[in-house]
Amino acid sequence: MLKIKEALVVEGRYDQNTLSQIIDAPIFVTNGFGIFRNPDTLSLLRRVAEQRGLIILTDSDGGGLVIRNYLKGAIPPELVKHAYIPDIPGKEKRKAAPGKEGKLGVEGMDPATLLTALKNAGATFLDDLTVGAAIGRPRTATANQITKTDLFELGLSGGADSKARRKSLQKKLGFPENLSANALLTALNCVITREALFSLLEETKLDSHTMNHYD
Repeated sequence: MLKIKEALVVEGRYDQNTLSQIIDAPIFVTNGFGIFRNPDTLSLLRRVAEQRGLIILTDSDGGGLVIRNYLKGAIPPELVKHAYIPDIPGKEKRKAAPGKEGKLGVEGMDPATLLTALKNAGATFLDDLTVGAAIGRPRTATANQITKTDLFELGLSGGADSKARRKSLQKKLGFPENLSANALLTALNCVITREALFSLLEETKLDSHTMNHYD
């Protein structure tokens, strides 16, 4: 598993799943053209780009180009790197037929091709692994990283009111309201430290207690 400093943005969850098998980095999805209708997601991507940089990796077809150009115009260029996959005819295994242009998308690329695309884009590798040795390495967590266990202990996952708690936190942080627990975890680790998150939620709890006391 190759650790990369920048976050990545791809078109869909199948692209995200493919990349998560070979790289250790936050990966966000545009939900195809859904990014055009979701200003909160765009705002989050801008914040992530400011914090750690962003690599755009879309399909090589016309739709991918439209999404790339949209993001290119919406995020300061000095914060963005562009990774490109080659034009390879074919279809992904899960699809009954090829796409309109008959090209493989990000999800259909082999690991070596994807890693080469990231290297060519200037991705910042955070260890000295070679491309070949990187594949298959397990993830490691830093001491200050927010974990799934933290979300559970904070009541943000696994509880009856966890979804409502997440929505409240996402609103406070200006995140999109429809993030899953896993997507929230990715976003949090890009823009806030573990200590800051715990402090924020403690302050929120105290504010809520004070309001209820005087109601």
